Amino acid sequence: MSGVWVFRNGVVKLVENPSSASAAPGGGVVRRKALLHTPTGEVVSSYASLERRLLGLGWERYYGGGSSGHGADGGGMLRFHKRSSVDLISVPKDFAHFSSVHMYDVVIKNRESFRVIDV
Repeated sequence: MSGVWVFRNGVVKLVENPSSASAAPGGGVVRRKALLHTPTGEVVSSYASLERRLLGLGWERYYGGGSSGHGADGGGMLRFHKRSSVDLISVPKDFAHFSSVHMYDVVIKNRESFRVIDV
């Protein structure tokens, strides 16, 4: 594993492959990620695009409330469920908050159809 250790706001984190990253304010390094639908080569740029791909893989929107106290809207999250499994994909309703953590959740549950790339 190679990279640069960045110390910011009392937190140390390893940033891999800093040569492909852009400089951030304060001397840190920012690497943007994107979700790629591998069969088509399409970068997922909206929830409409993501939902279309997930529906094609057997996922469906999940509207169950649960007992989390967030009600039927899932606490500001969009959820997808696959009837053939116990998996649930949860992503923030605002696509601007769709982070690499959410992208990797999609990838892990759909290994043959998605991957996370650097942009």
